[in-house]
Amino acid sequence: MTDERRVAHAVGPSRRVRSRVEPEQIPTTGAWHPQHGPGARSFADIGALQLEAGGRLPGVTLAYETWGELNEARDNAVLVCHALTGDSHVAGPAGPGHVSPGWWSSIVGPGLAIDTDRWFVVAPNVLGGCQGSTGPSSPAPDGTPWGSRFPHVTVRDQVAAELELTDLLGIERWANVVGGSMGGHRVLEWAILAPERVRSIAVIASGAQTTADQIAWAHAQLAAITLDPNYRGGDYYAAGPGQGPHAGLALARRIAHTTYRSAEELETRFGRIHQHAEDPMLGGRFAVQSYLDHHGSKLTLRFDANSYVALTRAMLTHDVGRDRGGVRAALSTITADTLVVAVDSDRLFLPHESERIAAAVPGARPVRYVRSPYGHDGFLIEHEQMSRHLGEFLRQVARP
Repeated sequence: MTDERRVAHAVGPSRRVRSRVEPEQIPTTGAWHPQHGPGARSFADIGALQLEAGGRLPGVTLAYETWGELNEARDNAVLVCHALTGDSHVAGPAGPGHVSPGWWSSIVGPGLAIDTDRWFVVAPNVLGGCQGSTGPSSPAPDGTPWGSRFPHVTVRDQVAAELELTDLLGIERWANVVGGSMGGHRVLEWAILAPERVRSIAVIASGAQTTADQIAWAHAQLAAITLDPNYRGGDYYAAGPGQGPHAGLALARRIAHTTYRSAEELETRFGRIHQHAEDPMLGGRFAVQSYLDHHGSKLTLRFDANSYVALTRAMLTHDVGRDRGGVRAALSTITADTLVVAVDSDRLFLPHESERIAAAVPGARPVRYVRSPYGHDGFLIEHEQMSRHLGEFLRQVARP
């Protein structure tokens, strides 16, 4: 592709020119708070939660959203688990209480792959998150944000909280539990921790334990946040707009977003073109640098730095084989019908990690592949392929 064509591709109708967010406009935290309005959220108080690493988290709340209707037999429920910076707003427009539109609106809805005319869909905001569920930005018992006092939570703790939510909703068994990336970690833990509560699972672009490569990428992201002087050890909530750790959070997102996309896509889309009139020879940016800057700034408006740290640390300790005799032994206990989906160009969760899951889970189908130039984010972008894989699976094994 010529540089001229790359320019058109980069700034065409779907690649609008991006403006930078002025630092003084950035809130101390992008976390949701009650004054923003509930939007489509509901809230469940699940009480205290004993934590895997020790200690106890009192007064836990989970925010969640639902679509469709629970049938009389209560056997048509589907649980959707979001990725690192996702939330409960799986489908629906942006609006009061929701800064962004639903992240899987092309997958969840009437007549779609996860058909809400048929399924009762529930999506919680994960424990440790910042969009209504208990996390570092939430009030501690003394009324001030948890901040640096928020305890370490694991993927198993997150699933334990979701089990409490399941009981409150009166759902005995999920017809399907589905999630991608970090959400896939929770899907696997659901199937191992509570096999009697799960009829089928769909694990998308995920892995059974965090790899050294993933830990290395995450380490740089954590350092970007914690070394920001405005992070203040995690106790920054009293600072004014523009005084929070937005620079560190934005840098962490830049690092992460590089792993979410493929080298092929970045080269095809941007190559070495300049960002408009900026000249890299004079200190200006390449277009790909502007692209990463945009995604970094965008995240600061809807996410919390402490939640990014807490959830990343939960991902670091993800290992289904911990205290279970190893990964293969743990996966061999899964009794749910299992679909595993990989993205062929994923350089964060390499396809062989999906193959490892499918090989160890009894009765798992062969791995289904999303063919995409977009890398890890392919499961969020390639709607037609994802719809085909999920739709066929749900029709075959999880119908009420």
